Amino acid sequence: MRSRTTDDTVDSGNHPDRTQELRSAIDRTGYYPEVVADGVVGSVGGEPVVSFYVHHEPTIERDEVRRHITVVALTPTRMILAHTDEHGGDDLLPEPYTSTSTEAISLSAIRSVVVTRMVANPTSGPSRPAEAVLTIGWGGVGRLDLEPAGCSDPECDAVHGYTGVLASDDFSLRVSAAADGVDAVEGMLAFADSLSARTRGQ
Repeated sequence: MRSRTTDDTVDSGNHPDRTQELRSAIDRTGYYPEVVADGVVGSVGGEPVVSFYVHHEPTIERDEVRRHITVVALTPTRMILAHTDEHGGDDLLPEPYTSTSTEAISLSAIRSVVVTRMVANPTSGPSRPAEAVLTIGWGGVGRLDLEPAGCSDPECDAVHGYTGVLASDDFSLRVSAAADGVDAVEGMLAFADSLSARTRGQ
């Protein structure tokens, strides 16, 4: 599993175009680079790419191992999210094929950027995170967690309905140093910092 990232964390009026760096990172994965790049570049729509993260991983489908790649790119105005999967033939497409799904989200629509860092042996002092999870919400997908509501009276047996939390959970990616490498974890955290800076005050 390989991940590539680059970012410009300074949120200024100048937006260096990192499209070529993104293309090079896609090429290095060796995973249908022409197909992946075509989907990403089409969604970018000619804007400069100011930050990106590429994550390549296998997935298990029944008794077969198939690969999956996720590309997240930032432009001055949008976040581009692209997933490419490979599939065996089926009734409609007899030959093996890939599917690429892309979504372009306005930076002003992003409601939350949640970063979770897991650090081993925290009592030994500062160290690199062993794992990290990036969750981005923009209201496309909501998750409602409910539980029975109660009151402070231990003798009360009335029904108080339910209470819960509505969370935005549109995109989530977990990266570990053991599986993906230390650079992959740090790269995702750098991308998260860049995204957080660009959604500040949106």
